Amino acid sequence: MVEKAPARNAVAPPVIRFDAEVQWIGDRPIVRLPAEASAELPSRGQVAVTAVINGRVFQTVLEPDGLRGHWLAVDERMREALTVADGEVDVELAPVTEWPEPEIPADLQGALDDAPDLSGTWTDISPMARWEWVRWINATKNPETRDRRVEVSISKLRNGKRRPCCFDLSSCTDPELSKNGRLVGGAEGD
Repeated sequence: MVEKAPARNAVAPPVIRFDAEVQWIGDRPIVRLPAEASAELPSRGQVAVTAVINGRVFQTVLEPDGLRGHWLAVDERMREALTVADGEVDVELAPVTEWPEPEIPADLQGALDDAPDLSGTWTDISPMARWEWVRWINATKNPETRDRRVEVSISKLRNGKRRPCCFDLSSCTDPELSKNGRLVGGAEGD
């Protein structure tokens, strides 16, 4: 059941509440948002949120499922804090305008460390833009393509680009969980 809590004041975004089952794609747990919950979000693409899962607070980014819905990756930090396995979780989401910092992959971090001239540029772009760079690099399983994307990222940043490109954000997701921009497993219940 999805329940929309009343806003505390005109500035606070509505809180979206629902219960959901933890689903597994391979060895990765996720929480798929009910359609009604996704419909309440401000974007069909990535959305930064404060999430309260089983009473624990997390800052995270929801991913699009390619079917006008969203899903939440249950990362290692959440798994440990929640002792999440199979089962139902109680979720509250509030969209936020301030994005959390992405986890920078080691290869990109190494390239940035080797390019000290870009330290100001990297910190000057928004966290959302940093998420886009990380997503673009992570959106391939091919090691050669990934290496090339890291190189291109450094080159583009040196040339003043603040975002990787005009790629389709909904199709540039985790290749272990999505294929062609769609969450593996298709529509809920598949």
